Amino acid sequence: MSAASALALTAAPAQAQLFRRGPPDMAPAHEQADFILVLKGARRLILFRQGTAFREYRISMGNGANEGPKRFEGDGRTPEGLYTIDWRNPNSLAYLSLHISYPNAEDVAYAASHGRSAGGDIMIHGINNGWGFLGGLQRTRDWTAGCIAVTNGEMREIWSLVPDGTAIELRA
Repeated sequence: MSAASALALTAAPAQAQLFRRGPPDMAPAHEQADFILVLKGARRLILFRQGTAFREYRISMGNGANEGPKRFEGDGRTPEGLYTIDWRNPNSLAYLSLHISYPNAEDVAYAASHGRSAGGDIMIHGINNGWGFLGGLQRTRDWTAGCIAVTNGEMREIWSLVPDGTAIELRA
């Protein structure tokens, strides 16, 4: 058995217990983010409060993230532009998720002009349920369908610091 396999088998039960509690409470308002910046090329998600960065996370994205902005359903790309965190899902397929308001009217119009759907369900989320033991290993490649992924521990922190209505900008 490899060291990674042994670690995974011993870490999985502990992590499963840690995240069985449900989503964390929201941080006090004065500690919450009011803006999120995603730098796709640098693979970073940065939380800001009153113009000052206060948290930064390494991310994985859509498996087509290097090919430009999301244009169509199924293209594997991560969007670019200004959006909003408009709702959250404590019971998503990946550990916790914050929904990004993609597609906007421009995204829909562009896709429609090509006879296609713009897609949707773009989220910031943790690792797919049952795979949380991978932790930071999930960052070794882009693996989502267009979402932004962080570790489960990081997702708990982001969940508590990012209220619905927070602006998010995704840049190449």
